[in-house]
Amino acid sequence: MNITVKQENRRVPVTVLCVEGAVDSATHQAFETQANQLIESGARYILVDLAQCSFVSSAGLRALHNIFNKLRALHKDVNDEQLRQGMSAGAYKAPYLKVVNLAPQIKDVFELSGFDVYIETFEDLDKALHSF
Repeated sequence: MNITVKQENRRVPVTVLCVEGAVDSATHQAFETQANQLIESGARYILVDLAQCSFVSSAGLRALHNIFNKLRALHKDVNDEQLRQGMSAGAYKAPYLKVVNLAPQIKDVFELSGFDVYIETFEDLDKALHSF
């Protein structure tokens, strides 16, 4: 797995993580560590670009969830009860973590595991960037 990081300035500064290869049990920790370092360095809005990603395992999904939690703790946009209610109603999407360019099999896993309930996905990089 290789991760390229770039900054995009939209309404807010967006940090884009371009993932190449698989995010699985062997690589999820490096993925999460890189995201955590970026957050510690000031990144507050992250877009994960999976255009070159071949596979995301449950370990990769767990890493995404941990990144979501770290950003949520910084943003404090909703409390736990509001998050649960928003997710149940289909009305909550994280404003600070989004994913773009999921391959069909990765999108299926993302949806089956329920991640699409709270993490918005896009098929177009420009639309994803403009959504922040």
